[in-house]
Amino acid sequence: MTQVVIAFYKFVSLPDFAEKQRPLLARCQQQGVNGTIILAAEGINGTIAGSRQGIDSVLAFLQADPNLADLEYKLSYADSPPFKRLKVRLKKEIVTLALPEVDPNERVGTYVNPKDWNTLISDPEVTIIDTRNIYEVDIGSFKDAQNPQTESFRQFPDYVHRHLDPNKHKKIAMFCTGGIRCEKASSFMLSQGFEEVYQLQGGILKYLEEIPVAESLWQGECFVFDERIAVSHGLAAGSYDLCRSCGHPISEADKTKPQYQEGISCPHCFDQLTVEKIKRQQARQQQLKWAKQKRRNA
Repeated sequence: MTQVVIAFYKFVSLPDFAEKQRPLLARCQQQGVNGTIILAAEGINGTIAGSRQGIDSVLAFLQADPNLADLEYKLSYADSPPFKRLKVRLKKEIVTLALPEVDPNERVGTYVNPKDWNTLISDPEVTIIDTRNIYEVDIGSFKDAQNPQTESFRQFPDYVHRHLDPNKHKKIAMFCTGGIRCEKASSFMLSQGFEEVYQLQGGILKYLEEIPVAESLWQGECFVFDERIAVSHGLAAGSYDLCRSCGHPISEADKTKPQYQEGISCPHCFDQLTVEKIKRQQARQQQLKWAKQKRRNA
């Protein structure tokens, strides 16, 4: 059965966020909806999947809260369930930058609609920044975008301090998967003296949904945090798999290399694995094979 997938976030003051956890979890469970939702005092962030009826029910539940009445979401589809479990978590931040003074509710960069994005990033005076992490950038990005080489988003401020100067980089255009990281990244950069900071509204996902392939400046695929691993133009399922040892996306070409062993290693992690971890991954892989065989024989 086709699954409806929605990604959403909103920065808004939610002083009672902890009280929302249990009833929201219950509604998702009742409707057979899986995925991850994060609640914090600064807002909500989530990606969930289920039937059309189930997703509509969860959305209605969320939007019944006046603070979330205008909650927007990005819609896509999956041929099979993209999430195996449901998590509704309480955290300090809905996207972790570890700088409490950065508040997107106070100010953020200028939103740029996907249809106007190509014009902006084609300006030679614009510095284009991909705010995502290394493993995400590896499989796709916009042409000429800077790769901050971060392992986690909390390293982004250090990248800015080391590589960017508000006196030299007058125009900044930034983007991320769905837009949420750019809210904090742009707010931070404005606080550091950068005057013209633009962000792709709706993120890469909205761009791939709306911009035809013939007009697109996107190169590659877009990593997503579910069982689809990646999506391409039109939000169609991509061609990547995931290394179950290190979590790095792997291509079909990666699987032909001698460093690749299904469920154990890939070209990105084979030289970093300890003997102990190899043994654990081998045991886990064997358990998965037994489980598959058991299902076939059932």
